[in-house]
Amino acid sequence: MSEDATGSITAADLGLGQDQLLQFYREMLLIRRFEERAGQLYGMGHIGGFCHLYIGQEAVITGIQHALQPGDSVITGYREHGHILAAGTSPVEVMAELTGRATGVSKGKGGSMHMFDVARGFYGGHGIVGATVPLGAGLAFAHKYREDGGIAVAFFGDGAANQGQVYETFNMAELWELPILFIVENNQYAMGTSVERASAETKLHRRGSSFRIPGKDVDGMNVLEVYGETKTAIDSIRAGKGPQLLEMETYRYRGHSMSDPAKYRTREEVDTVREEHDPINQLAELLKGEFGVKESALGDINKNVRDIVQAAADEALAAPEPAADELYTEVVA
Repeated sequence: MSEDATGSITAADLGLGQDQLLQFYREMLLIRRFEERAGQLYGMGHIGGFCHLYIGQEAVITGIQHALQPGDSVITGYREHGHILAAGTSPVEVMAELTGRATGVSKGKGGSMHMFDVARGFYGGHGIVGATVPLGAGLAFAHKYREDGGIAVAFFGDGAANQGQVYETFNMAELWELPILFIVENNQYAMGTSVERASAETKLHRRGSSFRIPGKDVDGMNVLEVYGETKTAIDSIRAGKGPQLLEMETYRYRGHSMSDPAKYRTREEVDTVREEHDPINQLAELLKGEFGVKESALGDINKNVRDIVQAAADEALAAPEPAADELYTEVVA
């Protein structure tokens, strides 16, 4: 973590008990097992097109989603499977969408990168790098215009942090005092280029300072810190104090997409993060050490999650593909 990071935070500090932490654990594990299975299905040819896995970054969306309220809006880029699962969309609908089935959450037409579940406040899934920031500002403007009390959360990556539209949006968001939380998921590599090689200012949470948008660095591998800092930022936004920016320092274990061999980093680097900073293992150790949760209980959760993911894959592969006339629905002309 950087010099601006918060340091250690406890469950007691956040008012979180064992049941809530077990829920965090289960949801992070569901995302990981789902993504592992998606990677297998991609290799078997059941998933086409691009596929960007979220393995390693599970604590970010889990902590953030639990700090939100019904009626809030979330928008993100193309590494979205974890985000839509955290929003509450069923694994069956998400897996069916990945495999291009009519029962998918976007009727099999969105695939890996373009899922939507507006009923659960999830507005995509977008393939244009950086576009989630102005679109998120539009969602925030809608919340303010309607006076519905909701806020928007706009995710973007460390690569998108250098896009011009990001800063145009920062200016408008602060000028109009929009209820929006900007989240930079800094997984250290934009496609294949490290932050240090691409950004003159590598402390991405400082990027909003010239627009008077407060920013903070957060350990994105620690679900407690993610939840706590997100809740603090959201409380400020709901109080009418304008936008906030959080940089989630995280790490992806797989390549940028399934076609990326990730030769720009060493195996040792990835293994070190897995061994020392894995978000799921950290929470498991906390549950066992401070709450006395038995290893067997965590094993039962893991087995149950694996069964859910396997059932989702089986059901998705058995579902029909979209009918030909589905090509002409949801088309704006």
